[in-house]
Amino acid sequence: MNAPTPLALSARRESGEDRRAAIALAARDLIAEKGFEGLRTRDIAERVGINIATLHYHVPSKEALIALVAESLRIAFAEQSRAHVRDGLTPTQLLELEFDDYAELLGDKHVLISVMTELLEKARRDASIAAAMGPMMGKWKQIVADILEAGRDAGEFRADLDPAPAAQMLVGAMMGFSKSPNATPQNFERLRAELLRAIRNPDRTSKEYQDE
Repeated sequence: MNAPTPLALSARRESGEDRRAAIALAARDLIAEKGFEGLRTRDIAERVGINIATLHYHVPSKEALIALVAESLRIAFAEQSRAHVRDGLTPTQLLELEFDDYAELLGDKHVLISVMTELLEKARRDASIAAAMGPMMGKWKQIVADILEAGRDAGEFRADLDPAPAAQMLVGAMMGFSKSPNATPQNFERLRAELLRAIRNPDRTSKEYQDE
């Protein structure tokens, strides 16, 4: 029997990656529709158009499925972040972009935030979900904390601002908002304005922020 060519091996790997991406997408949609408790492997397989054996080949356990979904969320959020140029922006502008990204998640990309919220809720009682979601949430909070620290040092934010708990406050407020029955774009803008007022340097005028 002839050995598979490099091209054939490459095509096989690409096919496997595509299949795993399709599984992750189907699982995300089902979690958004039915919640994590309503997620069934047979439903995922049916939506992807594969049999259960093929599904289990790619995700042999619940932990593997959760890890796959979490990784797909991480990739989606990274792609969203790369879509907006951040080089050369002030800390205030960078924080505004974090709010912009979240507002986008509440709108056109609502499935992503629905899945993230659902998994974080379950993570409090499931160690495997916590292990998959923890690094992603930790990185987001660290990004915000770094922005807040830079803004404090630049005089844009309060001089007594403690970056780590302030980042926890901002991220927690946004995640909590997504679960509210009044999670409208208009109400998010009100929340955004209050959060910015809470961290801004009171000695700076509104015009100074607008001119940045």
